[in-house]
Amino acid sequence: MTNKLSFEALDEMVRRAPFHRWLAVELAALNDEDIVIRMPRREEMVSSVTHGYIHGGVLASLVDLTAVFAIAAKLGRGAPTVDLRVDYHRPAITTELRAIGRVIRLGRTIATAEATVLDADGALVASGRGAFLPPSA
Repeated sequence: MTNKLSFEALDEMVRRAPFHRWLAVELAALNDEDIVIRMPRREEMVSSVTHGYIHGGVLASLVDLTAVFAIAAKLGRGAPTVDLRVDYHRPAITTELRAIGRVIRLGRTIATAEATVLDADGALVASGRGAFLPPSA
């Protein structure tokens, strides 16, 4: 399925929400298979002062919004999250994270998408899958 949104339109949508601006996320790539969203590490995201890793809630948010915007690229608008599962694979202690999102299925009542989060070295930090409520046509 081809994208209904251009790179510029999707990037503007990604940056529109105040929470997304606080996360400082930006669209890095868009094609018909997937999207890539970048997020810099900031001190406010750290949950362990001793170890310096990013809080799991921030990683879950990155998984969620990346999956949502993978769907938005296809539909031309976002879809609320109905269910979300996140797996944490290693601590995120990097300067930047990159999330790759792709649509698994666009149904009439439920859309499914997944996202993987990689650190600056390309190591898997977190992954997840969500169910989303696509807007009515």
